[in-house]
Amino acid sequence: MRDPRLDAMLTAVDAISPIDEREASSIERLHLELGRLEHPFDEEADPVHVTASGLVVGTRGTVLHLHRKLGIWVQPGGHIDEGEEPPAAARRETLEETGLHVEHPPGGPLLLHVDCHPGPRGHTHLDLRFVLLGPDADPAPPPGESQEVLWLDFEAAFERATDELVPALRLLERLWLVEGPAWRAMVEPKKKGP
Repeated sequence: MRDPRLDAMLTAVDAISPIDEREASSIERLHLELGRLEHPFDEEADPVHVTASGLVVGTRGTVLHLHRKLGIWVQPGGHIDEGEEPPAAARRETLEETGLHVEHPPGGPLLLHVDCHPGPRGHTHLDLRFVLLGPDADPAPPPGESQEVLWLDFEAAFERATDELVPALRLLERLWLVEGPAWRAMVEPKKKGP
């Protein structure tokens, strides 16, 4: 039986205009893998599986963390739980890894980028990267997660992130410049009365 999450995911993926050859290749590979994977969201079913991550943006810039297993600076994200929708997984993983209570943009989840890359344990991640709006709060990752989680302005993020992530961060920066004024109300602290 076909996983009901696939149709919504593929609709979102097919709405993307790839920003470079890497993303175009990643989208093509995602389609190919989905043609053969019986359980595409299950990390135990196959070394190749779909993951979800959060491209967090807010008034302080964007959030990156030092991946505990890979030793590189990346966006928060991870595996999708059984029955969980990819946008919900991106939000949950971001909360678990950063302690930040993030939200999807007004109008619902926004898939911004797709990337296929090696993960830990010889896995290949077909990563769906969603825009998440972050509050003006310091990250507070729980014990057991990387404690190196930072808000970075975009220039600092471009310098720290892996080369493969930088194009997605540049796209996120451009989107924030356009949508930021409307999104700020969701991420700025509410002002208290007089």
